[in-house]
Amino acid sequence: MDKYQNKYRIKTTRLQSWDYGANAPYFVTICTANRKHFFGQVLNGLMQLSEIGRMAESFWLAIPEHFPFVQLDAFVVMPNHVHGIIVINKDDGYCKDTRFCVSTKNQFGPQSKNLASIVRGFKIGVKKYATMHQIEFAWQSLYHDHIIRNDIAYQRIHNYILNNPAKWEEDKFHK
Repeated sequence: MDKYQNKYRIKTTRLQSWDYGANAPYFVTICTANRKHFFGQVLNGLMQLSEIGRMAESFWLAIPEHFPFVQLDAFVVMPNHVHGIIVINKDDGYCKDTRFCVSTKNQFGPQSKNLASIVRGFKIGVKKYATMHQIEFAWQSLYHDHIIRNDIAYQRIHNYILNNPAKWEEDKFHK
């Protein structure tokens, strides 16, 4: 573990050579604090959303309203996490194949048009709703992402997301 400003911090899991604002599909997993089941429960392989779970779903679906360059793909709200595919698709002339771009363009640029800002906005929206409605809720501070680089990986991840409720008992996030 490294120190920053004399405090220990976890090394980033982000790919250092990648521009997370680049056109590409990203598989994202965002967990609740301590993996607490805030979002509802799985019954007979189907997700039954709580109020905050319904709001998480609603805020996820609203991402393109706030980030017009984003297309949403498969996603699911689970009892203690959200899985989804976020496709960044900026019309910048850089990448013509918006599903599978390979980028090593890592430059400092606007921090409001990248994966971190999209996830941050989603998390803030859900947390703000919970606070305003006095609903107990908290996020885990970090999130997991995976750059989807080819159709085989895309199909595997897409199917994993859609089948997640049916396989909840086997899920590593299930307690």
